[in-house]
Amino acid sequence: MGSAATAAAAPDVDVFDPRRYASGLPHEAFRVLRDSAPVAWQEEYEVLGWPAGPGFWAVTRHADVLRVLRSPAEFSSHEGATQIRDPDREDLPFIRRMMLNQDPPAHHRLRTLVSRAFTRRRVERFEAKVRARARRSLAAACERLRERDGCDLVAAVTDDFALLNLADLLGVPAGDRGLLLEWTERIIGYQDPDQAHTVLGPDGRPANPRSPAMLAEMFDYARGLAAYKRAHPADDVMTGLAHELTGAELEMFFFLLTVAGNDTVRSAAPGGLLALAEHPRAQRTMRDLVREGDIEAQSVAVEELLRWHTPVLSFRRTAARDLELSGRRISAGEKVVVFHASANYDERVFTAPHTLDLARTPNPHLAFGEGPHVCLGAHFARLQLRVLYQEAARLLPPYALLPPRERAHGAGGEVRRLVSNFIHGIKALPVRPAG
Repeated sequence: MGSAATAAAAPDVDVFDPRRYASGLPHEAFRVLRDSAPVAWQEEYEVLGWPAGPGFWAVTRHADVLRVLRSPAEFSSHEGATQIRDPDREDLPFIRRMMLNQDPPAHHRLRTLVSRAFTRRRVERFEAKVRARARRSLAAACERLRERDGCDLVAAVTDDFALLNLADLLGVPAGDRGLLLEWTERIIGYQDPDQAHTVLGPDGRPANPRSPAMLAEMFDYARGLAAYKRAHPADDVMTGLAHELTGAELEMFFFLLTVAGNDTVRSAAPGGLLALAEHPRAQRTMRDLVREGDIEAQSVAVEELLRWHTPVLSFRRTAARDLELSGRRISAGEKVVVFHASANYDERVFTAPHTLDLARTPNPHLAFGEGPHVCLGAHFARLQLRVLYQEAARLLPPYALLPPRERAHGAGGEVRRLVSNFIHGIKALPVRPAG
């Protein structure tokens, strides 16, 4: 049975429409799918100006998501790339140059090369800079809390935190760092009307932000920065990449780092602070762990905050052959989309998944993926989050969300989640001192 024959048998639960995520994850829809149709067909209709597509299989159980991510021979990143939306046919060969959109052995070769630039020593050398930046931003937020009885922690702290940390790691000059943010918002936030810099094509429809034409400026910059690093080497990731990669491979990896390296932490960081604002007991626990200096327990807490607010909602694969997954027959060439955000709340794996438990262990969450494409920058992301939450526990007074009636006119504006094809972020986190 192919998709057309089985679509009617699936529950009428839509987890495709990005507007469904504007007020939070659709937990009940994910639960229904996990329980009754863990591999369910989803219609891919026109929405937000983007054209309709052929539809896809939504994979929502933890075990099935693991199988898909760990089985590149069955579920390919190369065939149709990794975004839900099909790329334009003429752009697909270009998009396949990115490591994210490759399968072994090509993926393994490229990952081995770039891993040399991401040594643990190089990453950990930046901890002091990350900590100093967190302290400066949080100190400024504290001042705003005192002056205005409220503060938007996203605008005051986390919006620039990941971006500037990434720029330090890459070795991007200070004057160019705004470009990283501009490119990220163009590429990731294109479905968010408040954030996106949408460019319309000649047909009046939004131009694909990942097309060669839309990325030309970023690629020009990457080539120029790499040339500079070859002539003026430094102890940064771009110097390492410039000596390992050239041409399209260098350009596409710079693209991947600029987007994933910035926006994943840019989503996870406020997500963790939001969870602590909404759970005062957990917030007190984090303060206690930091005061006691229990680094191991703090690291366990960071993992739970990553599970709770999954920065990467979903990724797409393409069936490389006819196969079966949880009783569903999937035909070669059909899209298969794994939902990390659902897998991380699967009751079959996590006891009381809707309870924020900062001592949860084991915690096999999938916030950074799994298999050959597990996030290359996960160590740096964890370092940034641990440092930020440590300094927030030390410097911020106990804090809570502003009441809903005050958010629209308060310091931070309305709390609203932003969703693209695979990034889940927070635009504003308006808080005030608790009590």
